[in-house]
Amino acid sequence: MTTTHSVPPARKTPTPAKVAIASFIGTTIEWYDYLVFGAATVLVFNPLFFPKLDPVAGTLAGFATLAVAFLARPLGGLVFGHYGDVIGRKKMLVLSVVMMGAGTVAVGLLPTYETIGIWAPVLLVVLRFVQGFAVGGEWGGAVVMSLEHAPAHRRAFYASFPQAGVPAGTFLSTGAFFLVTLMPSEQLLSWGWRIPFLSSALLVVVGLYIRLKVTESPEFLAMQAKGDTVKAPAAEVFKSHKKALLVGMFCMLAPNTVFYLASTFFLSYGPIHLGLSRSLVLSALLVAAALQVVTLPLFALLADRIGTKNLLIIGCAAVALGAFPVFLLFDTGTVVGVVSAYLLALPVLHALVYGAISGFIAELFPPRARYTGSSVAYHLGGAVTAAPVPIVATLLLTEFGSSTSIALYVVLAAVLCALFISLAPRSKEHTQAGSARPEGAGLDLTPTS
Repeated sequence: MTTTHSVPPARKTPTPAKVAIASFIGTTIEWYDYLVFGAATVLVFNPLFFPKLDPVAGTLAGFATLAVAFLARPLGGLVFGHYGDVIGRKKMLVLSVVMMGAGTVAVGLLPTYETIGIWAPVLLVVLRFVQGFAVGGEWGGAVVMSLEHAPAHRRAFYASFPQAGVPAGTFLSTGAFFLVTLMPSEQLLSWGWRIPFLSSALLVVVGLYIRLKVTESPEFLAMQAKGDTVKAPAAEVFKSHKKALLVGMFCMLAPNTVFYLASTFFLSYGPIHLGLSRSLVLSALLVAAALQVVTLPLFALLADRIGTKNLLIIGCAAVALGAFPVFLLFDTGTVVGVVSAYLLALPVLHALVYGAISGFIAELFPPRARYTGSSVAYHLGGAVTAAPVPIVATLLLTEFGSSTSIALYVVLAAVLCALFISLAPRSKEHTQAGSARPEGAGLDLTPTS
């Protein structure tokens, strides 16, 4: 008599496209939560949480509250990145979406200054910190998952899908506030502003379902099987990859400057200084964000063909050349001018440098420290290069009285960004052993077919 043993069927591995789409949906939800706070800051938070301040001071206080998240993001990247490199990418991505959703819904339930006084802005800052901590773990995990499931010749393309979650989240958050701003002002300030935040509860359920369906990164599983994981990935990053960390931080200068001017500063600059209607500025941002969802992966696909560094340096040059035209168009105050400014700023200039930057940063670090390294670099870069943007722009406008100084600020950011990108080190062991990907391909200047 013979005994037969049934062999369990092999677990089906999702295609790179499915993983990338799942990352896109997950990051869209997280960035909706994160960016809806930014829209509320410039539209309603001043009278609700900072009523004792004059309009300019209230706007600056709101921007300072936004900046708190940039301090929390590197810390979140460090904590989530550590566990993502030690116990797995998937678990951390599930936790990040739950934390972000909880923080966002809590903002929607928060009493205002009129009800609880000074505790209202204090709690607002605390919840913004929670949001920042959560998104600190989101970006690196989503990018690494997409990159490590991707074929060798399309890693920039697939790693760009989480990037597209930023304009998609911008579209949804801006659209949500566009709809509620159609309400009478009294109702908007009374309860209408809460709707976009409370709606996050439904989005979190969707995001959680999708995250639970995605399998773990094959590169992480291979490392785990060989015992290649390290106990302290952060120590390795700060000890052995200092140059990569600096490059990863400051390669965000150009994309962050463009994005936060367009998505945050313009929302107050247009209505307050140019007399534009908020609906016009929000509509232009909506159109540009929708188009950028398409252009980001297209530019990343181009990066796979001509080389990531080539494309990024071209993008920095385009940002420097396009800074003055963007402000000249926006300052016309016409519908055509404002929409054209947004179409140039986001789907073209920002997408050129942002689409491929995710794969570029991730491949600066080896797999065993990739989640930690890419997260810390990206979010430290955000704290240094993004958080000051609306504040610096507001101060420059107040000091010089025109947008020329702000355009020069953009040019300077683009030039410095290109210099740091040119310093990117060659990767050595930054791909899975046995992969067909050539050494240093993530940073190579040569095209791939």
